[in-house]
Amino acid sequence: MTLTVRPADPRSEEARALLGQSHALLASLYPPEDNHYLSVDELAQPHIDFWIAETGGQPQGCIALARLNGYGEVKSMFVDPAARGQGVGAALMTALEARARALGLPMLRLETGDTLDDAHRLYARHGFGTCGPFGDYAEGPHSVFMEKRL
Repeated sequence: MTLTVRPADPRSEEARALLGQSHALLASLYPPEDNHYLSVDELAQPHIDFWIAETGGQPQGCIALARLNGYGEVKSMFVDPAARGQGVGAALMTALEARARALGLPMLRLETGDTLDDAHRLYARHGFGTCGPFGDYAEGPHSVFMEKRL
């Protein structure tokens, strides 16, 4: 089956299901003060683009691009555990980067959890390197910050 990535409404049933899985995973790994995910309503703001990856009409993962002052931030990157290792994360990152380039954003940044090794490898394969805190983030025991110049 073909993997497709399409724009989606984060308030849709399928997006809520993926985001619910993502938020539950993060809540199981990190204390509340170290979880920086956005709510569904925050993801529905006009300065955020949201995508879902699907195979055969089944949602496999999601990602969001927040257009901020001078850069784009990768948010809500999640791949269903049953779909990992099948290129879903790479397809989502490719779609997000294409949109960021089309918007003329000079840089992408992200914050991720320190124990999310699969995510770290995915971001490194897509050209991200570690950096310090940015925006409203503060240094924390569970945060890894990364960026990529476009």
